[in-house]
Amino acid sequence: MVLPRNFVLQAGRPDPLGATWDGEGVNFALFSENADEVELCLFLHGREQKVFLRECTHNIFHGYLPGAGPGLQYGYRVHGPYDPERGHRFNPHKLLLDPYARAYDGRIHLDDSDFAYVIGDPNQDLTMDRRDNGEHAPKGRVVDMAFDWEGDERPRIPWSQTLIYETHVKGATLLHPDVPAELRGTYRGLSCPVMLEHYQKLGVTAVELLPVHSILDDRRLRELGLVNYWGYGTINFFRPASRYAREDALREFREMVKAFHRAGLEVILDVVYNHTGEGSHLGPTLSFRGIDNLSYYRLDKDRPRYNRDFTGCGNTVNTDHPQVLTMVMDSLRFWVEEMHVDGFRYDLATALARDRSSFLDAIHQDPVLRNVKLIAEPWDLGDSGHQSQLATRLTGSNDLFGKPGKGPLTSVNFITCHDGFTLRDLVCYQEKHNLANGEENRDGSNNNSSRNFGVEGESHDPTVRARRLRQQKSMLACLYLSQGVPMLLGGDEIGRSQGGNNNAYCQDSSISWVDWKLRHDQRDLLSFVQKLAELRKRLRGTLGRSHYPKPEEVLWLHPEGRLVSQRDWHHADWTALGMLVRGEREHMLLICNGSDNQVKFHLPAEHRSGWKMELTSYGPAAGFVLPAEGLWIGFKPAP
Repeated sequence: MVLPRNFVLQAGRPDPLGATWDGEGVNFALFSENADEVELCLFLHGREQKVFLRECTHNIFHGYLPGAGPGLQYGYRVHGPYDPERGHRFNPHKLLLDPYARAYDGRIHLDDSDFAYVIGDPNQDLTMDRRDNGEHAPKGRVVDMAFDWEGDERPRIPWSQTLIYETHVKGATLLHPDVPAELRGTYRGLSCPVMLEHYQKLGVTAVELLPVHSILDDRRLRELGLVNYWGYGTINFFRPASRYAREDALREFREMVKAFHRAGLEVILDVVYNHTGEGSHLGPTLSFRGIDNLSYYRLDKDRPRYNRDFTGCGNTVNTDHPQVLTMVMDSLRFWVEEMHVDGFRYDLATALARDRSSFLDAIHQDPVLRNVKLIAEPWDLGDSGHQSQLATRLTGSNDLFGKPGKGPLTSVNFITCHDGFTLRDLVCYQEKHNLANGEENRDGSNNNSSRNFGVEGESHDPTVRARRLRQQKSMLACLYLSQGVPMLLGGDEIGRSQGGNNNAYCQDSSISWVDWKLRHDQRDLLSFVQKLAELRKRLRGTLGRSHYPKPEEVLWLHPEGRLVSQRDWHHADWTALGMLVRGEREHMLLICNGSDNQVKFHLPAEHRSGWKMELTSYGPAAGFVLPAEGLWIGFKPAP
């Protein structure tokens, strides 16, 4: 990009925000309610040229540069008071990223000069740092958003048929021998034919990606030789992370989406709008904090020097502010309209909707967003493991989500997710093993609801291995055959282990990567899950009901050969449970043995005959004699 030495900046427009190329020039627009002045910084042949954005409309500084176009690098220097005790952290010595940038060049190094205050000063963040970081700071890049979607159509799969597969872009394919070497660990690798076939055999209809917005590796992790692997440290809400692309992240992400859609699969993004990678008041000044700290972040009302932290990550994005809320909404629409994603999972959604925030109302009223899949993380909800709890979960968790107008399709069922033990580790480890994270095993939950069956970690004992395999199969069967929307953690279908690490957020290593070299028991587990997918598809009309099951639609059976009574639910002297699901065309019988001993399950006389065994967690079945952790599934035609 070449510009005349004495270029003239025209007035431009306050909308849209960001750097927008119209074919003849570029419009720049940046919101800052409390800034005094904003400098647009242009980088040509390594030289920085600055020009003030003299026009300001409703706190949006703007200007238009004729002749500019894609490839132009830019950033901002924002002038205003450096007064942390009043919540202001303006520092024009720091080059700032445009919050609306679709692309930027360079990496964030987190040099001392990237902090607005003098590190090591006795007053901590009260003394402004005057070193310039412009030479090494990343620069925004103007892009051409044109892309040939080739008639791409969204699958628009109803919730009643949805099965979600949560995975990590890099970790899913980096070690896959059948993914082309040059595509492993990338957007395109995740959507190559061998992966698409794998998802389809699992019954997956939507792939949910851990965060792919631009990711910041914080300084502490870098000093430990680690990274923000999961990606919950967003520094820009419009740019796909370049770490998962070979050349052009914008193009390659969209090529991935297009391939998923052609295979009938949806793409859901795990999005982190509740906090940013700038961290607490002692974090770096890279974008939002230097543009307008008082607007973009929730600050302590009595001590605005400090961030309010509802996320555990140092700061909370202030969606109470109309313009910040607009940024989040613009980002969501961008990913739907420009990137063709099919839905979002909101990380810590409660932090976005605290106090009087209108975030959720804005989502539901938006004509674009109300037609895509929306999933909110409500912190964590746990079960006690008793028979009544299992029965409630199998039928859609009416106790948690059964509000008026709701049903089992308004919640997502899962056993494991990225945060915690994998399914295999759940049956191999009693304790967490997080030493590799550099925090002396203090991080991660100590309450894992796990069991190691007498041996911590991997075991060569065939009895222990058999019980662990049965347990994994039983849990996956309960997931696949429950009312509601199931979510499978990527790798659980092949017994992926993290070596007992239950907080692998910083492990871009073999701890997190999926190893596709399968042992016999892993191939057995994969075959079992594929059969479960066939059964769920067969039961689509029954498991996809929009209402919680009526008493006549699901019967609960006691191992003594009778229906479970109200008294039974409150006594723990029995450990096996039968669930008879009545469908219009056929009935399903699922029997679970959660005990350490073999159980002979007796059926009531009126339900004793006609069953054809379809699947067990333990091989060929002899009647209803179930081993420890055994699970039996059968069908018969409806009368």
